[in-house]
Amino acid sequence: MINKAIFAVALVAGMPAIAHAQDTTTSSETATAPDGTPAFGIEPYIGVMGGYDSYDRRSEFGSPRGGKMNGGLVQGVAGINVPLGPVFVGAEGNVAKGFNDIDWEYGVKGRLGARAGDSGMVYASAGYEWVNGRRAYADHSDWIYGVGVEVGPKDIGLGGVTGNSGVRLRLEVDTYDFDSIRPMAGVIMHF
Repeated sequence: MINKAIFAVALVAGMPAIAHAQDTTTSSETATAPDGTPAFGIEPYIGVMGGYDSYDRRSEFGSPRGGKMNGGLVQGVAGINVPLGPVFVGAEGNVAKGFNDIDWEYGVKGRLGARAGDSGMVYASAGYEWVNGRRAYADHSDWIYGVGVEVGPKDIGLGGVTGNSGVRLRLEVDTYDFDSIRPMAGVIMHF
């Protein structure tokens, strides 16, 4: 009976200390993403990319001559990511100057992905794209889908160059309504 009373007193006496210890550990810990940045917030970015867009002959961009529309692109992008722990959602706009058969491309898309490594990202995207053709190719708009990856300096062996925010290399492939293939590569600057 005395042992049970001593145990109860010790338990009650120790509770405030345990509760205080738990309060200090949770208040000093802040949730972070895999790259060390805050797990929640807004991350704006801008970038420049280049690539090539090649449309299928049977797409709405087929020409009276039976050819297929294609051409090089130089593209500017701007967007925001909203980190949600190890994953993120985002929105992005783009404007691309085309060459050969493509005059301009511009659009908006949403992104959903996961953070990988110290500053990398893997994502899928979907949105809407407007394409202005040259020569015999008319202007059209439709859905665009894609996948991509971004790697930061530490992920490619350049640790300490820019930190978690900063320059990242982006590689992505998009398709315009499954009628084209559009590989792009470029540099993205996160703030």
